[in-house]
Amino acid sequence: MAGTILFTAANSSLAIPAIDHLLTKYPTYTAVLTVRNPATTDPNTQRLRATIAKHPAAKTFIHALDLADLSAVRTFADTIVDQISQGSLPPLASIVCNAYYWNLTGGMEMTVDGYEKSFQAIHIAHAALVLKLLAHFGPDGGRVVLFSSDAHWPGKNGLEKYPPKIPDDLELLAKPGPDPSPVDNFGRGFQRYAVAKLAVVMWMYALNRRLEKHPTLPPTLTAVAINPGNLADSRALRTNTPSMLAFMARFVIQPLRPLLRYFMDPTMRTSTEAGIDVVELATGAASPGERGYFTLLKKDASAPESLDEAVQEGLWRETEKWTGMEGVLK
Repeated sequence: MAGTILFTAANSSLAIPAIDHLLTKYPTYTAVLTVRNPATTDPNTQRLRATIAKHPAAKTFIHALDLADLSAVRTFADTIVDQISQGSLPPLASIVCNAYYWNLTGGMEMTVDGYEKSFQAIHIAHAALVLKLLAHFGPDGGRVVLFSSDAHWPGKNGLEKYPPKIPDDLELLAKPGPDPSPVDNFGRGFQRYAVAKLAVVMWMYALNRRLEKHPTLPPTLTAVAINPGNLADSRALRTNTPSMLAFMARFVIQPLRPLLRYFMDPTMRTSTEAGIDVVELATGAASPGERGYFTLLKKDASAPESLDEAVQEGLWRETEKWTGMEGVLK
């Protein structure tokens, strides 16, 4: 099945080998790739372009997209809709919501939209993108691939200092109050990241309920949330992180990855391994027709808190408000 696969943060550690795998194994797909900085001076975008250059027959398009600006997300989505409607792009086959943001060295940041930056980049902006584009999948359906993490489950990630929890007032997810004293940028920054990953899983369940009963969308259009594993070579460990974590990533975690994987964390692996799995899910080659939460390529249980259907529905309604997409998918 040919179609368009859209990948956010396409110049990330996971995405570059994923796109190489996609263009190698599934060359009939068209790849729409978003990056925050498309300039040739950006080293990560340079690596993405070099990867694409290995596939001269590939159909790829690179777009600038800043998920910290919802107006940019809407404009980009409108562009994709126009191109599909005009026939210059095939209908969508998958949306891969790969982008993230965290800051483990500084205080809480807000976007131009007035939302906490990690929560917007990880959840709100991707939800807006998905809701804008769902009607433009092909008749054969496809898959929305959302990204979670073991961090969404309290106690499972070694970087956790404060467990993720959905507040009773859901508005506090997007517009939290000040961090409590004493200031702990690492602990609270990671907690914000983990809470956003928990929200992703909960929203995925609510999305699937709507997809399954929708009268016009293809019944084979599914959503999954994947924990891609703890990636020893990810740039995330060196971006907005304390120097000690960056040092540990380079000189301890990466060299000892096989041992860590065997004795401590079976999800510890490389970005290439994770990227291949993501593409297999996105194309439907892995677990065709399945919905729900995955750890690597295995259908799995998500955290108990994520299974609260009443909170899932509350989060759905709030997400509609945050994205300005009320009633798009009932």
